[in-house]
Amino acid sequence: MSAVNDTKLNSAVFLLTGIPGKENIHLWVSIPFCLMYVISIVGNSVILFIIKTDPSLHEPMYIFLSMLATTDLGLSISSMPTTMNLGILISSMPTILGIYLFNSREITLDACFSQLFFIHSFQCIESSILLLMAFDRFIAIHNPLRYPSILTLLRIAKMGLVFVLVRFALTVPLPFLLKRFHYCRANVLSHSYCLHQEVMKLACSDITVNSIYGLVVTFLMMGLDSLLIFLSYVMILKTVLSITSHAECLRALNTCVSHLCAVLLFYTPEISLSVIHRFWKGSSPLLQILLGYVYLLVPPLMNPIVYSVKSKHLRVRIIRVLFK
Repeated sequence: MSAVNDTKLNSAVFLLTGIPGKENIHLWVSIPFCLMYVISIVGNSVILFIIKTDPSLHEPMYIFLSMLATTDLGLSISSMPTTMNLGILISSMPTILGIYLFNSREITLDACFSQLFFIHSFQCIESSILLLMAFDRFIAIHNPLRYPSILTLLRIAKMGLVFVLVRFALTVPLPFLLKRFHYCRANVLSHSYCLHQEVMKLACSDITVNSIYGLVVTFLMMGLDSLLIFLSYVMILKTVLSITSHAECLRALNTCVSHLCAVLLFYTPEISLSVIHRFWKGSSPLLQILLGYVYLLVPPLMNPIVYSVKSKHLRVRIIRVLFK
């Protein structure tokens, strides 16, 4: 077989990576990861349960929060060892917990493509929900008297459905663009889960189309969403500064603290990781790995905590559920 053909064999599997050189402590590392998954899933599930069962929380802000919690649940489950039935494809997806608990590093191409599709989809949907929540805060502060009539439950449902369908439609091509490639024998990924921008680098073929499409999708969704969120807060700040009462001004700003925390938790590692993958080739592998975990695990972990701490209404009901 020629050398060219030898380097263009399509690998049956990719190898996921934990923390290189620290394999002897992987079992210990799995403990905080397990705790993070448990807290994320329980925290977001409790928020969904409370919002669903308490009629007094059927308000726009809490409906958007329930959408965020649902997305965070999907993102957490996408990176856990799980079995997903996609038509005739049943893919076992060993990921973060599988690597650290059982040293299960292999993941098939189809399972990898499925995982990256769901991870990128839920990330894009979360970005759109954060944008809707920014719009919600602007309406609540700028026009509080018309707030209930503008953001009705039907209108919220329509906006959420449109955003979800658009985000899924834009991420659907990612696995198909990757599936057409042959992959080199160096099939080791630098993370313990699959990402489009990393998998495409292992292809032996020209990845220009994938790179351009990935950048376009990132700018259309993450870039545009972050810009609109920024503009929303400029308008919120302009409205708040026009309030004569200092106490009312602080009260209005305080309603935005939870959302601002969620925005920073989401966009900071997301943008940093994208920049490192595409433009900073000589970055430390450990930095990429740590940012990758922050990018995937911290928002679903911290969002329910932040909103529970800042919302007295929600906090009281959580305490009643947990300690009744």
